[in-house]
Amino acid sequence: MTMNTPEAARLRLAQYLSPAFPVGGFAWSQGLEYAMDQGAVSRATLPLWLADWLDHGAGWSDAVLVALALRADDRETDDLARAACPSSQRLTETVEQGAAFASNVAALTGRDMPAAALPVAFGRACAEMPLPAPEIIAAYLQAQTAALISAAVRFLPLGPVQGQIMLAHLQPAILATATRAAPATAADLHSATWAADIAAMRHETMTTRIFRS
Repeated sequence: MTMNTPEAARLRLAQYLSPAFPVGGFAWSQGLEYAMDQGAVSRATLPLWLADWLDHGAGWSDAVLVALALRADDRETDDLARAACPSSQRLTETVEQGAAFASNVAALTGRDMPAAALPVAFGRACAEMPLPAPEIIAAYLQAQTAALISAAVRFLPLGPVQGQIMLAHLQPAILATATRAAPATAADLHSATWAADIAAMRHETMTTRIFRS
């Protein structure tokens, strides 16, 4: 299927971001598991954690990286994505998922898709879609937010319906972040979510865990 119409592109975008697209995202939590295990994140505080993740943390960084990859396919963007990871697990998480994503897209489309960090691989794959950049970035952010909520559903006393309600309430923030990130440059790449970064580092020392990060 070609993606020369917005309708076709949206179908392919939904396919790329479906939980059924085999990138292994279910195995990772971006350090959220440690934060929940330590009581720093609960059912009540998870929406605040995710809002900060979108505004100031990895959600924002990934949104900028997707925006950069949509505009230019260069090695520097992938280098920035790897350098932005605050821990070895987070680096492995984005690199392994990105490599799987690129491999799957290559098999699906016949395009040459070199391995890259996940947001970069995703941006490259979507660069020719006839869709506005904020729409593509928002779709990516919603999928990532949904994956984190899914991790919380498996760990906290949080039901799937409550998780979907939480996701719906975060959609205005997702759209706002995507709109803000669309024209961003490399100078806008930053993070200021210290607790999340520390949780990602300390997750590596957990003896028993469900997730790989």
